Amino acid sequence: MNTADFDSPLPATCEDSGEALFSAPVDSPVEWKDIAVEDFEAYRQCVTPLNQVGYQTDSERDALVDIHPKGFFIRQPPLPHELDTHMTPDAQLFQTIHMGAAVVDPNRWRLIVDGMVLHPFMLNLGQLRSMPRTSVTTFHECYGSPLLPPTRAVRRVGNMAQPKGSASYVWSEGLDGGIFADVWADRYQKDLPLEKAMAPEVLLAFEINGAPLDKERGGPVRLVVPGWYGTNSTKWISHISLQDKRATGPYTTLFYNEIDPADPDGQQRRPVWKVEPNSIIVRPRPGAVFASGHTITVIGRAWACEEIVQVEISTDGGNSWCNAQLNPRREFEWQLFQQRVVFSRGGFYTITARATDKRGQQQPLRNRRNHVPTKASLTNGILVYDAVRERLSPSP
Repeated sequence: MNTADFDSPLPATCEDSGEALFSAPVDSPVEWKDIAVEDFEAYRQCVTPLNQVGYQTDSERDALVDIHPKGFFIRQPPLPHELDTHMTPDAQLFQTIHMGAAVVDPNRWRLIVDGMVLHPFMLNLGQLRSMPRTSVTTFHECYGSPLLPPTRAVRRVGNMAQPKGSASYVWSEGLDGGIFADVWADRYQKDLPLEKAMAPEVLLAFEINGAPLDKERGGPVRLVVPGWYGTNSTKWISHISLQDKRATGPYTTLFYNEIDPADPDGQQRRPVWKVEPNSIIVRPRPGAVFASGHTITVIGRAWACEEIVQVEISTDGGNSWCNAQLNPRREFEWQLFQQRVVFSRGGFYTITARATDKRGQQQPLRNRRNHVPTKASLTNGILVYDAVRERLSPSP
């Protein structure tokens, strides 16, 4: 079969049978566990007020045993067609470590909560584990990654400290330190607006899939911020401080800021916080071969900080689009989409998808980190052959 003999590809026809394409929702096998505090006065007895322990600055960092291995490390996520389950197993979950993995003594681990609060306190791992727990299902995406795996997460302890009215940001510090991109930092430090930090989905996590977090995942305890890029989810967390301004470390000032697309001059920068609309196609896989005239089901996943309300499919380079069927969002999960298409003529086709969230933000076609992919491995280039012509071809 000589592919050069194929006619130029035409847009595929999207079918609408009127039947639901989706089966029952799949429960999440990935679970981050942490505490949920409904009655902060009742559970304040579970923590230790700082004025009772003679706290010395940075003494919580005594729990750090070593940084091993040192330096930057990244484990890339699977390709889209390899993400064939709704929930991503821990073994496939991406990892990004900037300055090295902190080796922490769990018996000496302490979390300090202070700053602009009425009740600064300290808690150890046993106190954290003694509190009630709940969960929320969420995707998890690194700002440097075009893909994502989903996770399950739970709530935080922040309100027990009772923020003062002047507090507007929550700073978080990890026990890791070292050099990243030729910049030295004695600790990883991030910040969140107070409103997001106190949202019910934000949590301190100490388990995943029922097992303790290992050091590469940020154990014994890490921050998890659903709907926001993974850089905001501080690993090996040891200190939370409420302040009236943004944190001053390099991971808030030098790294993880981007040009604000709303600025016509392209001069203003904004922090990398909310995850923007994104999507991947899981089926068909890149390089798949089909006969013309047959119905093909395109399957993929879309996600953003806000709920995705529309996913469109294109088979002709974005000249035309058709709406896919889209699962509603549950909590902070990514959302499954499907659409049946028919290719009437043989040729090479590239199937692409773009997502739009409920605020009207649409996945752009170019010039943004979340633009619709153009690489064949990410867009699913396929070959459609003319069934009649193939049958008439002489046997080799």
